[in-house]
Amino acid sequence: MNQTAAPKVSFVSLGCPKALVDSERIITRLRAEGYELARKHDGADIVIVNTCGFLDSAKQESLSAIGEAMAENGKVIVTGCMGAEPEQIEEAYPGVLSISGPQQYESVLDAVHRALPPAHNPHLDLVPPQGIKLTPRHYAYLKISEGCNNRCTFCIIPKLRGDLVSRPANDVLREAERLVGAGVKELLVISQDTSAYGVDLKYAESPWKDRQVRAKFLDLARELGELGAWVRLQYVYPYPHVDEVIALMNEGKVLPYLDIPFQHASPEVLKAMKRPAAQDKTLARIKRWREECPDLALRSTFIVGFPGETDADFAYLLDWLDEAEIDRLGCFKYEPVAGATSNAIANPVPEEVKQERYNALMARQQKISARRLKRKVGTRQQIIIDEVGPTVAKGRSKADAPEIDGAVYLSSRRPLRVGEIVTAKIEHADQYDLHGSVAGF
Repeated sequence: MNQTAAPKVSFVSLGCPKALVDSERIITRLRAEGYELARKHDGADIVIVNTCGFLDSAKQESLSAIGEAMAENGKVIVTGCMGAEPEQIEEAYPGVLSISGPQQYESVLDAVHRALPPAHNPHLDLVPPQGIKLTPRHYAYLKISEGCNNRCTFCIIPKLRGDLVSRPANDVLREAERLVGAGVKELLVISQDTSAYGVDLKYAESPWKDRQVRAKFLDLARELGELGAWVRLQYVYPYPHVDEVIALMNEGKVLPYLDIPFQHASPEVLKAMKRPAAQDKTLARIKRWREECPDLALRSTFIVGFPGETDADFAYLLDWLDEAEIDRLGCFKYEPVAGATSNAIANPVPEEVKQERYNALMARQQKISARRLKRKVGTRQQIIIDEVGPTVAKGRSKADAPEIDGAVYLSSRRPLRVGEIVTAKIEHADQYDLHGSVAGF
């Protein structure tokens, strides 16, 4: 019997974990319809590029990825954040087949169907019930809402992705349960503003198992904590109700980890940034959280060189960091973004000053990280294994999110498996990573 070859799609996914979730959804649908994924553009029938449009540098990366796909293949479908403002793409590459914005899965699928009709074979196209994942099998991103209600002056995400739209609690929990059932050991809860979850739904209840669950950050975190996987909370703004989640950490329901994008500490800069959630009492709250949950790891991101940032503002930020003792930190030099209101703020900071501040902040943070990690030497920690080598395995503690935080390097007397969670004795620490050995068998 002559079997028609399955149409092949090559896929490029750029940007943040939220975009990765969008890519996974599109790929899952395409695989279910009998399309195959190609490893290279030139062997594919069509290319899909999921773009990022957050910063100008990300736009450049997106445009060059589209250019590469056009050169190597010629049949290109563009989606994602940059697709929300298509003019730049149309100008650079008038020959792309279709451009759509973020979360517009149907438009992407329609464009694929038009250019490359599916050759579906129900006997061959078996997609696992949890969908196709672009992350390793043992962890998965769980997106609980789209868009954002905040209007930070440096950000155009609401313009690209719209206002906050939360998923009903039972919808999120069904997906989480399916993922855990498929072998996922760690759920990374993400959205643009995770702690604002459900505000658009007025925290409406939805039926789950034998009970009703409110679409509320605390209630959702508690239910996710019952599924038996690690639950990591990311992109959490420090609204007052975040205090309540600390109790769940102590109960072992969610990981003692909070990713809070503080962005700055100086009251003047925060005001110019229009950051949500009052931050004048942040240090006191961090102190209280750590008293309540001594194992709490805090990750954050900061912007240096925001327009109008003075030497005094920057010195304030460095002092604040010393006191807050943030465990993990990402730093960005301010970059004007087309359409952001911060572009109009007076007194832009010169590039060389931005670079000096970036270097100074990272040097200060290195000392803080090293100090925090040193305290873990001699302790026992639960480690999830990400990679296995001939003599050393690489994993992460509860304090480490994949891709962005540090790692734990382990020796073991028995072979370890990817996705396994082991108890390890920490033997030494450097500036960003821990080293140890698996305790017992």
